[in-house]
Amino acid sequence: MAYIPGGMFRMGSDSHYAEEAPSHRVRVDGFFIDRSPVTNRQFKEFVKATGHVTVAEKVPDPKDYPVALPHMLFAGSLVFRKSAGPVDLRNWSNWWEFARGANWRHPIGPGSGLFKKDNHPVVHVAYADALAYAQWVGKDLPTEAEWEYAARGGLDGAEFAWGDEFTPDGKHMANTWQGEFPHQNLLADGHERTSPVRSYPPNGYGLYDMIGNTWEWTSDWWSTRHPADEAKACCVPVNPRGAPEEGSYDPRQPESRIPQKVLKGGSHLCAPNYCRRYRPAARHAEAVDTSTSHVSFRCVRRK
Repeated sequence: MAYIPGGMFRMGSDSHYAEEAPSHRVRVDGFFIDRSPVTNRQFKEFVKATGHVTVAEKVPDPKDYPVALPHMLFAGSLVFRKSAGPVDLRNWSNWWEFARGANWRHPIGPGSGLFKKDNHPVVHVAYADALAYAQWVGKDLPTEAEWEYAARGGLDGAEFAWGDEFTPDGKHMANTWQGEFPHQNLLADGHERTSPVRSYPPNGYGLYDMIGNTWEWTSDWWSTRHPADEAKACCVPVNPRGAPEEGSYDPRQPESRIPQKVLKGGSHLCAPNYCRRYRPAARHAEAVDTSTSHVSFRCVRRK
């Protein structure tokens, strides 16, 4: 783990997606954070020691999904499938498949495995799985403020975790998508899906993969906007813990009472034409019961 000294920074952004605004000052106390996401090797040790069964390996309870047909309820997880050509980017089902049998052991579905992937971030972990691991190692999941502060690496206000240029001197600094998402992946960075942790340079705090590769869980409930900036420095929030759970539910699915947490960091699926969220300020909502092939996590320990 790396120690992140406490301090004040400007959280969020007024220049990108609406949910990142408004930019506002926040103060966090010092804390320790994992230098890289939890890997398949580490998660395997956790499962071996505890017998933990992930959400993706369990058949959903029909009571939690009242509008779902019986044949739709099976153990599985969301897997990215590249489309054959250009598709409507407003419809995520054009590239996501809820695949039966997909889980952390089988990241692309049945028949796939972890061969040569021990050092890749573990994926297909729902929020409860990430929290269970964190508690097992005596740690916790970061708040959104802690995560963003750490991701900035001391560069308060910079666009990316390494500065203001996406590919300085033509060098790729994170595992993202090159080409037209979701059908054309030029693989300019050499990775089609996840990459081994520490494949790219660390940020100013010595942290790897804070941007790209996989999204990462935080402990904060989702909100559609940040709170406004406090007018006086004396009133700047210290160690904020996000919005109330009640506001995190998806209004587009009123029949489903599944709360959402904040994801940070973007992933290997973030592209210039879609989801330009490979930035510290970027954020995304994820239901706590959901796992995918591009979401992982890292842990913190507070002093």
